[in-house]
Amino acid sequence: MHVAVVTVGDEILAGDTTNTNAAWLGERLSERGVSVERVTVVPDRVADIARVVNEYRAAYDAVIVTGGLGPTHDDLTMEGVAAAVGREVETHPEALEWLLEEGGYEHDDLATGTADLPRGARPLHNEVGVAPGAVIEGIYVLPGVPAEMRAMFESVAEEFEGEPRHVRTLHTPEPESALVSHLVEVQEHFSVTVGSYPGDDVRLKLTGTDESEVEAAADWLRERVPTE
Repeated sequence: MHVAVVTVGDEILAGDTTNTNAAWLGERLSERGVSVERVTVVPDRVADIARVVNEYRAAYDAVIVTGGLGPTHDDLTMEGVAAAVGREVETHPEALEWLLEEGGYEHDDLATGTADLPRGARPLHNEVGVAPGAVIEGIYVLPGVPAEMRAMFESVAEEFEGEPRHVRTLHTPEPESALVSHLVEVQEHFSVTVGSYPGDDVRLKLTGTDESEVEAAADWLRERVPTE
């Protein structure tokens, strides 16, 4: 399964907020064997949201959109997603009923537009906050507040499945430039991919679908590269 993640928010583009949602989703999806092919941040503009979501829904098995949910002036994600699939935005009876019956809200507590979703969408109830999410035509719309986003994603996590992957991580004091030939060769001998991440040391991440193959590749590297 191949997925794109779209984060909506001027505050992220301005550097006022760190995009922790995309990092968390990448980790959770990878754990489920799903390949995250794109992570894109777009501004709070309907046209930009619609254009990117429309492009990605044609290219990937699913698109996860986070941020910009709610009834305030800059919460435009539902409108953008609706435009991407050629639908109108309207009050969703099930989403509104859940907010009143299960969420514990009164009509007067909810701002106009709180339960507005693209026509025909499946609502995703917000167990942590107020604004509901939605699923429509392979597009999963989640809140931007991290606690809300994580809880809502877990409610649909089983809809994201891929081939299980196995990972081994090695650390070496060798400079990255000294590892190039070994990293090329290990991928020629074994069905693994290798990521190389320099820092205080160099972290080598070996990933593959066959656990024994990944372990063999790690052993091969340990014989040729000093590890910690």
